[in-house]
Amino acid sequence: MARLIAKSACDGLLPVSMGALSLTEIDYGNVTMVAPFRGQEAAVSDALKAAIGAGFPAANRALGKAGARVVWSGLGQALVLGPTVTNTGAALVDQSDAWACLALEGDGAAAVLARLTPLDLRDGAFKRGHAARSLLGHMTCLFIRTGDARYEMLVFRSMAKTAVHEISRAMQSVTAQEVL
Repeated sequence: MARLIAKSACDGLLPVSMGALSLTEIDYGNVTMVAPFRGQEAAVSDALKAAIGAGFPAANRALGKAGARVVWSGLGQALVLGPTVTNTGAALVDQSDAWACLALEGDGAAAVLARLTPLDLRDGAFKRGHAARSLLGHMTCLFIRTGDARYEMLVFRSMAKTAVHEISRAMQSVTAQEVL
């Protein structure tokens, strides 16, 4: 009988470090999409807050902390990163295996991503706790700012290798410019 071996989306691809920059894979444990039923938004937010300490976020925001974060991911939906959620009064879909989850951090992280996304990632425009869906190269990506020089990104699992390649090339470019 064949034995299946579970592998992460970025198995064998990460970590990558260049200069002060590092690209690593994040293991959130669980990734659950939460979509409140009509008229249940406040109740769902209260249930999430009671269960994990963070309510349903406003558009383009992330609430909570590492290990228990709720991130806006589109109109009327959010992703819970970390804990298992149940009984919230919302549609819940386990998407733990659907995403490649990456963290880019270090001085120059915003400059790296500026080469790949049309988002304005400057400190005044995209602050800690902000989240946005946009493009990373040609891929759809959910960006989350979690630190002064730290960005977490979720891309579809099938795009993991491409995302790592594109970000690594941009890291090379930024690092080379620092050396000159």
